[in-house]
Amino acid sequence: MWQALDIGTWLAGRRSDLDRVKGPVSEIIGRVRAEGDAALLDLTKKFDGIDLAEIAVTEEEREAAYDEVDAELVASLVEAEERISRFHELQRGRDLWLQEVEPGITLGVKTTPLSRIGAYVPGGRAAYPSTALMCTIPAKVAGVAEICCCTPPPTSPITLVALDIAGIDEIYRVGGAQAIAAMALGTESIPRVEKIVGPGNVYVTAAKMLLRDEAEIDFPAGPSEIAILADETANPTFVAADVLAQAEHDPNSACVLVTTDAAVADAVGAEVKRMAATAQRRDIIAKALEHSGYIVAADLDEAVATVNGVAPEHLSIQVADPLAVLNRIRSAGSIFVGPYAAVACGDYASGTNHVLPTAGYASLYSGLDVNHFCRRSTVQVITREGLDAIGDVVETIADAEGLHAHAESVRVRRRG
Repeated sequence: MWQALDIGTWLAGRRSDLDRVKGPVSEIIGRVRAEGDAALLDLTKKFDGIDLAEIAVTEEEREAAYDEVDAELVASLVEAEERISRFHELQRGRDLWLQEVEPGITLGVKTTPLSRIGAYVPGGRAAYPSTALMCTIPAKVAGVAEICCCTPPPTSPITLVALDIAGIDEIYRVGGAQAIAAMALGTESIPRVEKIVGPGNVYVTAAKMLLRDEAEIDFPAGPSEIAILADETANPTFVAADVLAQAEHDPNSACVLVTTDAAVADAVGAEVKRMAATAQRRDIIAKALEHSGYIVAADLDEAVATVNGVAPEHLSIQVADPLAVLNRIRSAGSIFVGPYAAVACGDYASGTNHVLPTAGYASLYSGLDVNHFCRRSTVQVITREGLDAIGDVVETIADAEGLHAHAESVRVRRRG
């Protein structure tokens, strides 16, 4: 199905599922809180149909996984790891910087990596070794000492290989909302973490939102989505290919084309229909296309405003002057500029991160990066000269606020 969309209705529908599942997710969290590992074992049997003998993946299992993965794929994962690491190394700031802003007053920032984080790598319909790399490499680059990963059973050998390449050896075969609860609350097998990152289905996303008082989260990251901003110069086949690439992720994935040319919308629709008919995951694509479609804008200004309103997870810009449009984009998780910047490149090998906010949350959150795994503390070094320079200002404002002890804490130093 390729249909005209009302963007307000479309975006509202992207978020409504969270409210629908908060009740059952709260029950799962309550069970993990009360029962620990016993709840994980029972819920895995209930939802995944698997009787777990052991929650943790052993070193022997990680090593054996290489025997089940094609050597070319292993080599590709190694190359992807190098490219992702390279890009995230560029994001690293200084551990400590200090600058004298005036005589006697030196200010700066101290950056400290988190001590322990948890990464969630989805499973189910497909293995996602790329997500294993994307969730863990920024944490490694940031200097996080302990990184654990939860992924649903049966654990994919490809995911285990990817995590091994990333240097992660603490892996648990637990999925769904119960995995998020285990990492946030801690169980006998899974020590609690400070922060949880990674995408998942609506149950995983709801669990992350409900457990924000127990562990920091990255952002809501649910089913994949794309917006494509196109004018009359766009290649309909390229646009349709990007639509299908996102639609095949999940039946709840969504795609929206925002174009200034109705003929482009029609041509893309025809290409989507043609390509979907022979796609290997056409059943999933067909369901995703039920809540996908197009918007025809009056001009490029309206199209840009519409895209900013959507705040998409992925944004593809396929217009005559894409760099001019890029500067006008305010809300998007990851931006792909020009006809040859396939979104799949960012999913796997360009080096940027594909763990991104969805359902319009790119207007509030940024995608996963090194900074997600650090705390920043401001630093001030003040000498007597510096105190005298700002003392009158501090005392005057403190007294005006009625916080006289604040003012006295400066006066007593200046009298000394």
